[in-house]
Amino acid sequence: MTRAELVISGRVQGVFYRASAQQEALRLGLHGEIRNLPGGEVEAVVEGEKPRIEEFVDWCRRGPPAAEVDDVRVRWSESRGEFPTFRVTR
Repeated sequence: MTRAELVISGRVQGVFYRASAQQEALRLGLHGEIRNLPGGEVEAVVEGEKPRIEEFVDWCRRGPPAAEVDDVRVRWSESRGEFPTFRVTR
């Protein structure tokens, strides 16, 4: 199990990015959370099996149809096991 912290930039707020990412994370069996940042980016923290997280990161580079993703920054670390599911936060 591993952890990735992502910061996604581009047109990613107001386009159902967080809700769509939550669906994708749950489909992949991942735990974590996703939220909007004040500067217009979206931040996600995700934990699970590394191949599944890599699939999630690939999805984040595309996003839902209305999104225009410019960049996804990823920082890897050890899983902390702090999330019971994957949720959208503010």
